[in-house]
Amino acid sequence: MKTLVFVLLQAAQQAAPAADGAAARPGASSWSMWVMLALIFVVMYLFMIHPQRKQQKELAEFRKSLQKGDKIVTIGGIYGEILEADENAPTVLVRVDGDVKIRFDKSAIQKVPGAPAEKK
Repeated sequence: MKTLVFVLLQAAQQAAPAADGAAARPGASSWSMWVMLALIFVVMYLFMIHPQRKQQKELAEFRKSLQKGDKIVTIGGIYGEILEADENAPTVLVRVDGDVKIRFDKSAIQKVPGAPAEKK
């Protein structure tokens, strides 16, 4: 990431003197500015937006594939086991401890306990 920022800064510095010189073409600095802006947006998309969308899609698929007997953790930190799960229903019934059962919205289920954490 640091290398990319360094390259972008060098390109901006090289474009600046060309705009001041008498031999510079009119509009050359304007063109390079637009290229730099486009590169910044591409980098933002590749490093921020695309991974976030991918993670959201994986989480939605995980929630859709929940089945009876799966061990889960909610976003509130409650560990439990799924007793009822219907693919079309927006909720699941979770046994927390003994006879304690709680119905959760599928969007409140975050992960499977013991699953390896993703590296960022």
